[in-house]
Amino acid sequence: MFWVAVLYFSQGFPYAVFYDVFPVYFREHGVDLRDIGWVSLLGLAWTVKFLWAPAVDHYRHHRRWMFTVSVLMGTAMLALALQSGVGISVWTAIGVFALLSATNDIAIDGYTIDMLDKDELGLANGLRIGFYRVGMLAAGFFLIVADYVGWGPTYVGAAALVTCVGAFILLRAPRERMVERPHGVRLGTELRVLSRHPLAAGAVSAFLLGALGLTDRVMDWGQYVEGFWWYASAAAVLWIAASAVQHRRASPDDRTALREGPMFGTLLDMLQRRYIVPVILFILTFKLGDAAMGLMVKPFWVDAGFSLAQIGTISVTLGIVLSIAGGIVGGWITDRIGTFHALWLLGLFQAVSNLGYAWVAHVLPAAPGGHVPAPALGHVVMMYSASGLESFTGGLGTGAFLAFLMAIVNRRRSAAEYALLSSIFALSRSLAGWASGYGAHWMGYSAYFLLTFFLSFPAYLLLPWVKGMLLDAMARNSEGEDYSPESRS
Repeated sequence: MFWVAVLYFSQGFPYAVFYDVFPVYFREHGVDLRDIGWVSLLGLAWTVKFLWAPAVDHYRHHRRWMFTVSVLMGTAMLALALQSGVGISVWTAIGVFALLSATNDIAIDGYTIDMLDKDELGLANGLRIGFYRVGMLAAGFFLIVADYVGWGPTYVGAAALVTCVGAFILLRAPRERMVERPHGVRLGTELRVLSRHPLAAGAVSAFLLGALGLTDRVMDWGQYVEGFWWYASAAAVLWIAASAVQHRRASPDDRTALREGPMFGTLLDMLQRRYIVPVILFILTFKLGDAAMGLMVKPFWVDAGFSLAQIGTISVTLGIVLSIAGGIVGGWITDRIGTFHALWLLGLFQAVSNLGYAWVAHVLPAAPGGHVPAPALGHVVMMYSASGLESFTGGLGTGAFLAFLMAIVNRRRSAAEYALLSSIFALSRSLAGWASGYGAHWMGYSAYFLLTFFLSFPAYLLLPWVKGMLLDAMARNSEGEDYSPESRS
């Protein structure tokens, strides 16, 4: 558990440096707001990290990955410390930093999954939530330091922290379990086999088009390249058609080759498992109510007449503390009652907390822009209570949910599978956040928050298949499929 805390501190810190520190640096150096927006393009590294996660699994040795990328991240920050302005070298260093940090996330997740037993997943994910947030708060501390000592010394200090934590992990953390490499198939062989299996080619095409879609949300290629999606879709259809023509040359050994392929083997192996479709739907919907409400909470505080100090102190600062506490408590409960029971029980608490905001929004007057009198003491207490309850129960549900994601992955491909599953989860949050503005606008806060309560329950219809997936994963682990005979080095 100590190493889980260290690992996820080292994961949260670079992420917050990228999204909280770098934009401030740019603005202080007079960079146009439109150009600062391009930071989100570099942040695509976290969105599409599943594309190179199979490489981390292929070469294993997660601690070496952590050490290498930590040293390189420190080097990138030292390069920033030597810059006096904002030029192409600064943008390059930040882009490299983002890519390295996303790779570090892959290695940390894979290492953690490999090292934990199933009865440790709950508490580990509670600590993970907490110390990831601590890492983010540490980045905020360096932002404060920059106001006193300047950007150069600040980046040097941040580089020292990143590098030292990475080296400490390599030198002191427990050795990885010896896991047999999953890939016995070369990339060329994998692509040839794909070219004669239309169903597999269709799955890979849909996967690649989805990755393009995530990228296009930031880059907006469709705006600059006329007919972009027609060309991409046509290429996918042609590939599937060509594979259908070649299907007669398929071999009985192709199924194994598809599952063991170094690039798409993880995806195709997951798609062949029992219950995978309802489980993916569960991942998309379990925190749907929470995600659908989350983005509208802060605007509601503003429109209800609360000050920025109140929002920052209660909704943000205290909310972080309570979500950390909720994650730890939720993880402890998960280990005590099991992942499946924790999902439906803690998910229920997570859903009920939305009713608190629905009631407060029904009682409090609210107007766009906060043009209402300052809330009365009773209303303040109600809002603070709803905020605290929502933060704590959100942590409860997250602790159980992340334990579930870790429990169902095949440890031979832990990094790649977890990256895929977490990207699916991130997609649901993005879509829910996008739709939430329309819902709150047309329905009003109270009715919309009530709707988010009911959005939490479609996932419960999928629990029988979730239980089946957990049982299959437990059987696979108990049979030793994930480990070589020499299970620990």
